[in-house]
Amino acid sequence: MLKVHAKNLETVAVLYLEGRIVTGETEPLRNGMPYLEGKREVILDLTRVTTVDAHGLGVLLQLREQALTKGARLKLMNVNNSIHQVLEITHLDSVFPTVPGVEFFPIVSTHRRPVAA
Repeated sequence: MLKVHAKNLETVAVLYLEGRIVTGETEPLRNGMPYLEGKREVILDLTRVTTVDAHGLGVLLQLREQALTKGARLKLMNVNNSIHQVLEITHLDSVFPTVPGVEFFPIVSTHRRPVAA
């Protein structure tokens, strides 16, 4: 079963996914919609995702549309080679911007407020 762990970073939500985004296992990702409220960006960390099937791609597209409706951008982070190939074959690599984690986290740190002494 797909597991989803969320981390809210002010205007950014990072959803850490673990498992397979396939038929019968996507319900936890669909339940991630509350994390879109008030966010400018939603990052799906795919480091621990092993497989994505056609149904999983459909769920990702639905999530993207819901994010856009709320004024947020959806990005994929740490996409492995096999998932990247699926995105290329389906031409969804042009729909889902991807970022490696090292590029993303310096951006997040610039949005943090200074800690009061």
